[in-house]
Amino acid sequence: MPKTVVLVYSGGLDTSVCIPMMREDYGFDHVVTVTVDVGQPAEDVQVAADKAKALGTEHYTVDAKAEFVEKHIFPAIKANGDYEGYPLSTAIARPIISLKAVEVAKRLGSVAYGHGCTGKGNDQFRIEFIMRALTPEMAIIAPMREKNLTRKEEIEYARQHGVPISQTVDKIWSIDENLWGRSIEGGRLEEPNYMPPEEIYQWTKGIADSPNEPEIVAIGFEEGVPVSLNGQAMDGVSLIQKMNTVAGNHGVGRVDIMEDRMLGLKVRENYECPAAVTLLKAHYALEALVGTAAEIKFKAMVDRQWSEMAYQGLWLDPLKEDLEAFINKIQERVTGTVTMRLFKGNAAVIGRASEFALYSEDMASFDSKTFDQQDSTGMVKIHGLQARMYASLTR
Repeated sequence: MPKTVVLVYSGGLDTSVCIPMMREDYGFDHVVTVTVDVGQPAEDVQVAADKAKALGTEHYTVDAKAEFVEKHIFPAIKANGDYEGYPLSTAIARPIISLKAVEVAKRLGSVAYGHGCTGKGNDQFRIEFIMRALTPEMAIIAPMREKNLTRKEEIEYARQHGVPISQTVDKIWSIDENLWGRSIEGGRLEEPNYMPPEEIYQWTKGIADSPNEPEIVAIGFEEGVPVSLNGQAMDGVSLIQKMNTVAGNHGVGRVDIMEDRMLGLKVRENYECPAAVTLLKAHYALEALVGTAAEIKFKAMVDRQWSEMAYQGLWLDPLKEDLEAFINKIQERVTGTVTMRLFKGNAAVIGRASEFALYSEDMASFDSKTFDQQDSTGMVKIHGLQARMYASLTR
C-alpha cells in the first residue's frame, strides 16, 4: 500500500511548495490534495485543481459553501462574532476545511496530514486542533514551520522545482478569501504605517469611487439568521454573496487593524468584509430591540468568549457548545427587519422592527400619560443611596 499524505491545499504559495517537499523530504509516494470551496473565487478553485493535477497529486475539490454558511457563518452572526474589531472570517473557515480533509483522509486510509501553515500564524492551531481531536493517531506535517522558511525562500524553492505560483519577491501579498471575508497580508502590508495601495482591494470601492447617493436595504431575520433582502427570501449563500456586492459597492467593510495573534505577536491585518460588517451590525441592532437589558449585558460577555474560542479554532470545545445553548435561546426572539443605509464606507442602522420588540411607543412617548411620571419619585429618592452617604462622610 502506498504511503499516503492528505495535504490541505489552497493552490497558493505555501501549499504548492509542500507538494514536492512531501515527496522529496518526507518520503511520501502518494500525495492527495484537498481544496475546500468556502466561497473563494471559482477560478481560484479551478486553478488549484489544475495546479494540483499538474504537480501529480490525486486531487479532490469539496464544495462546502452551504455547510460553511449554515454551521459556521450563521453561528458567528448569532454570536456577533468579532475579534478585536474584525468580523471572524478566516478563523471560522479553518475548522470546516480541516473537517473535510479528515473525511478524505479517513476514506483513503491516509497515514498523515500536511498543511502549509507557518509557525507564526494562527491557522496551524485551527487546522491541527480538528485533526488531533478526530484522528489523534495520524501524523501532521507542517513543512513551513519545520523548515522555518521565509516567503522569499519559498519563492526560490518554487522556482527551482518548477512549481507555478503567482507571487513574486516584489509582489508578495498573501490573499485568503471565503464567503464571509477576504484577508490581504504580506510584503509592505505588514508595516503598521504603510498605506495600503488601492489595488489590494477587490470587494470594496474606495470612498471616492463609491456612489454619491446612499442605498437603503432591508434585512429580514428569523431566529437570528438573515433570510431576506428587501423582502425577497434568499438562501444563505446567495444572500451573503449579494450583500457582499451591494455593501462593497458603497465601500463598506474595509478593516485595517493591529491584531494580537495567539502566539502573542502583534501584526497588521487588512480585511474586506462588506456582508459581515453590514449583517453583524443589523443583527446587533435587532437583538437590542428584543432582548432585555440583563440579557444584552450578559450576552456581550458570552459573545466575547465565543469569539475568542472561534478565533482560536476551538470548534469542538464543550464550552463553545454551552455558550451556543444560551445564544440560541435568545435567538428565538431575534426575528424581524432591520433597515440599513449604505453610504461612503458606512453601514448605518436607520430602522428596526420585530413582533418581539420590548418597546412601547405609548409608554415611552413624552406626550402620553400611560406611564405615570409620579411613580418615579420614590426610585429617584433612593437612587445612589450608599454613594450619597459616602459623599456626606468625605465632605
